[in-house]
Amino acid sequence: MRILLLCHSFNSLTQRLFVELRERGEEVSVEFDISDDILREAVALFAPDIILAPFLKRAIPPDVLRQTLCLVVHPGPPGDRGPSALDWALLEGREEWGVTLLEATAELDAGPVWAFRKFAMRAATKSSLYRHEVTRGAVQCLFEALDLLRGDKRPAPPERIGPMRPPCLRVDRQIDFAADSVADALRKIRSADGSPGAPAKIGGGDFLCFDARPAPDLAGKPGELLARCGKAVAVAARDGALWIGHLREPRVGALKLPATFLLSGRAEGLPEARRRTDIHYEQVGDVGYLYFSFHNGAMGVEDCRALQAAIVEARQAKARALVLMGGSDYWSNGLHLGLIEAAASAADESWRNIEAMNDCVRALLEIEDRLVVAALRGNAGAGGVFLALAADLVLMREGVILNPHYKDMGNLYGSEYWTYLLPRRVGAVHARAISQGRLPIGAQEALRLKLIDGILPEDPTEAVASLHVFAQSLVASEDFARRLGEKNAARTRDEAVKPLAAYRAEELERMRRNFWGFDPSYHVARHNFIRKVVKSRTPLHLAPHRSARPLRRGSTS
Repeated sequence: MRILLLCHSFNSLTQRLFVELRERGEEVSVEFDISDDILREAVALFAPDIILAPFLKRAIPPDVLRQTLCLVVHPGPPGDRGPSALDWALLEGREEWGVTLLEATAELDAGPVWAFRKFAMRAATKSSLYRHEVTRGAVQCLFEALDLLRGDKRPAPPERIGPMRPPCLRVDRQIDFAADSVADALRKIRSADGSPGAPAKIGGGDFLCFDARPAPDLAGKPGELLARCGKAVAVAARDGALWIGHLREPRVGALKLPATFLLSGRAEGLPEARRRTDIHYEQVGDVGYLYFSFHNGAMGVEDCRALQAAIVEARQAKARALVLMGGSDYWSNGLHLGLIEAAASAADESWRNIEAMNDCVRALLEIEDRLVVAALRGNAGAGGVFLALAADLVLMREGVILNPHYKDMGNLYGSEYWTYLLPRRVGAVHARAISQGRLPIGAQEALRLKLIDGILPEDPTEAVASLHVFAQSLVASEDFARRLGEKNAARTRDEAVKPLAAYRAEELERMRRNFWGFDPSYHVARHNFIRKVVKSRTPLHLAPHRSARPLRRGSTS
């Protein structure tokens, strides 16, 4: 079928559907929802059988609805209507929720239901539920709907249309630390994470809060700043305290930044927690597991230095394998573009950040006494993918999406030793196609390209269980010593042909031009991405109906 993905932006759900549809052999093109006339033009050019809308912020025009079947993903169960479905579900403490694929009609969220899936609500953020349960359910719903269409079946119109729920406003999530319990405050923050944030007064200032978790051993006067830990600050609530990792000032154009950055003058004198809560190491038998969970996968200079130190410290433990677990929502997305945007010199901060990322990758490549496994449980992009490729073996959870390229951030060249790591894995031809193509990659394609070595189950709990079995069998294998010896011999040969220092120097020379050269595209793209500037057109590599060329890996549009 010819399927046009209509979306406000190419977000995680849209990318997952894009990957899954192409994997099934459907003809897919993407159009950003810029204006009614632009959409009409796209429909005329592509002549889709279906318009699928995973992420919209406005209604589809009536004439398009009449012309083409339009299916909309709604992150709520049948009967739920309105733009804040997941927000209300979290605020109200729902134990069960769902995702519905319904036919778009003139009345919002009131069309025939083509498919739906229920799921149990976790103690998680809105964005995490969206990235896992909603996305997984949406994929299942879409395949069910396609099967109905191929069988020439259509659902009946709903017998009853539920009431339209209003948008969730800031006042609905206002935190009062004197009145709210830790559970209340967490529910409000999780309902607003990653947008628009829950308002609260912290350290005498007004902020929007993100990235929160309980601080079980701390207590104080409600609203009081109690401690700091990495990027996070602990704030007292009525019955305890919680860590808040990121804040944003409640004004147009303000950036979401680490809490300690925005509270620098008020947080400096706070007692420091002994260990960061976003990095920890566990060991089971001869296998060490290093977890690092950075908000939205962004790694600033301090994060990189902390991870590098954790890698070095993990090597002191007696183990035969080190498994890099990343986070459950994101493995890593590389540079912290928010901190770079907020810096006095974006170019200088970019340089410091890429050097720190490079040091992390180098620390992994220098491990000689154990095998290193990267377990991608969450999405990864740009330098985060190449951080994973520094491991000896790479496993990826089904449903995870990779974006192993930099070109969407202007003409950024990239570093993290990618010019060594990517061709080493997939060969020079595929390396060029991947880096230039700018298309998301799912698990099946990643395995075919030899970008990864194996696929873990999609269910996060099953994925971890399967990973533990794999890691234990790896270290117990009779050929473990042989594999370790072959790894070190290959690294020695590669170093003799071309040292890692040479790859790094060449990459950084190109990056220097990106940061300080005459082409400002990286700085413009970063600014637009961080400031959420609305797209003015759909990139041609996503819209073959506009480029008159088939969508394929390796397009340089």
